[in-house]
Amino acid sequence: MNSENKSISGVPPNWEKRSAEHQKDYKRFLSKADKNKVLKQLPDLHEEAFSKTDCLQCANCCKNYSPRFKTPDVKRISRYLKLRESEFIEKYLVVDEDGDFVANTKPCPFLGDNNRCSIYEQRPSDCHRFPYTGEDVFIKRRQLTLKNSTFCPIVYFVLEKMIKK
Repeated sequence: MNSENKSISGVPPNWEKRSAEHQKDYKRFLSKADKNKVLKQLPDLHEEAFSKTDCLQCANCCKNYSPRFKTPDVKRISRYLKLRESEFIEKYLVVDEDGDFVANTKPCPFLGDNNRCSIYEQRPSDCHRFPYTGEDVFIKRRQLTLKNSTFCPIVYFVLEKMIKK
């Protein structure tokens, strides 16, 4: 999806390019930041970013990456789809290099043409928590945050705001 189609106020249209250019700054910030100070700021920045963002205009996360499907997710989603767990796994999942179940296609097989998730109420916990801007994963898993900043305008927004403070 092109940047100009993404709707987030406070983020420039060329945010993806700027995020790529700022990766070293983000890495430096995340490695040196006071964890407690960051954790205090995250809830407000998370809320601000989500209040200004229409994820349905973007859906980069669903189009280009897969969440982990943990055992409880597999059980819940397969029950919802009225499939045996083995059928669900065979039809929709593969095991990645880390040994986790992930979607076997990109975009996610549950992403509709309107960028809506067909299993939204039953979605994997990784999807529910993404982009982790409201929790300690943001600072604890720096590599994940850096990667997410390259395709998620919310992560970009939060990092830019934190660096400026």
